[in-house]
Amino acid sequence: MNVLDTLKERGFIEQTTHDDELNALLQDHSITCYIGFDPTASSLHVGSLVPIMSLAHMQRHGHRPIALVGGGTGLVGDPSGRTEMRQLLTIEDVEQNAFGIRKQLSNFIDFTEGRALMQNNADWLTKLEYIPFLRDIGRHFSVNRMIKAESCKIRLDSEEGLSFIEFNYMILQAYDFLYLADNHDCKLQMGGSDQWGNIVAGVELIRRMKQDTAFGITFPLITTSSGAKMGKTAKGAVWLDPERTAPYDYFQFWINTDDPDVTRFLSLFTFLPVDEINAAEHLSGADLNSAKAVLAYEATLLAHGRENAVKALQAAESMFGSRSIPDTILPSSSIPRDESIVNEASVPQTDIPLDELKEGIPVFKIFHRVGLARSGSDARRLIQQGGAYLNGGRIDSAERMVTQDDILSSEIVLRAGKKRFHKVRIV
Repeated sequence: MNVLDTLKERGFIEQTTHDDELNALLQDHSITCYIGFDPTASSLHVGSLVPIMSLAHMQRHGHRPIALVGGGTGLVGDPSGRTEMRQLLTIEDVEQNAFGIRKQLSNFIDFTEGRALMQNNADWLTKLEYIPFLRDIGRHFSVNRMIKAESCKIRLDSEEGLSFIEFNYMILQAYDFLYLADNHDCKLQMGGSDQWGNIVAGVELIRRMKQDTAFGITFPLITTSSGAKMGKTAKGAVWLDPERTAPYDYFQFWINTDDPDVTRFLSLFTFLPVDEINAAEHLSGADLNSAKAVLAYEATLLAHGRENAVKALQAAESMFGSRSIPDTILPSSSIPRDESIVNEASVPQTDIPLDELKEGIPVFKIFHRVGLARSGSDARRLIQQGGAYLNGGRIDSAERMVTQDDILSSEIVLRAGKKRFHKVRIV
């Protein structure tokens, strides 16, 4: 099975150019491929995982991926999928963001010894001379065809319209493909479905300039079963940067996957064998919850490493109860399956004597005492802002007394905000 078969089987493919020729090429040759990443932030998010995973699959099948940071095109702005003009970046913004992106991609792709490359198109686009570029490259583009591209049509129909600077984006992206073909023998560009027009423009430019065949693949827009865009939550984007989205919260995002999406997301966002994923398709109840735990663990393992994945699993099971995951469910997963996985040290703890709770302690004092607030007044503010929880319930008053009636299984669980837990053990 070649990588195209794998990508199709796992649900990555929406469109391809020259399907039969591409299939034959991938069957018999190791090639170089690329995907562009928009450097508008110092972190990618879950919505970028389909392209990231596709590059990882390419590498696992012996091909060489190029992650192209759009440092040059980011200075122009991509109109694709937008009804308004993107905020233009500075060179300093792009450099800082590219550093963070490479760090995250390195968790999925091996960049050592040339196995994968990271390029920044600012290195060549910012050095172009306008008149030679128009004469050598621009003459191959038809304005009539360009304005029919979906990315341009949306903007042309919008109130703001399409700026001249954005209109050049398709030409610049096509030139990227030509440059990578010339300098790195790149044969394949991949991207989201909104990039189809830009990718085809690059394929056509290579045909005209080099009399050579290049290829394109687009991915479908991934939505949840409820129709929501993948990676978007009520709290905002789910980032790959652990400073923006903590590994525990990343784990929780995946474990809260809707039931109908579990096997589809296992196919897209893990490397577990397809036959095992298909076998999980009809799970329900506790077994389906076990499959969700595997999904959350494997996704966190890829983005944040084994140590953080295990800690997130431990913390989740410490908070919500441990479960033993049967060996028959997704057996290739490295998830710890024994209930003894729960490590009490994974959540901070403080011992408080039962006698103190018989008299009652104001809740704001406990939050300060265990370190969830820097001071009593800090704890009061946290409570007033709705960010303090006791045993999963929001605390409404800073003067609420915590008593022995709040003890559940010899402990009380406190939470500050969405990330910080603390366990009070009653002694």
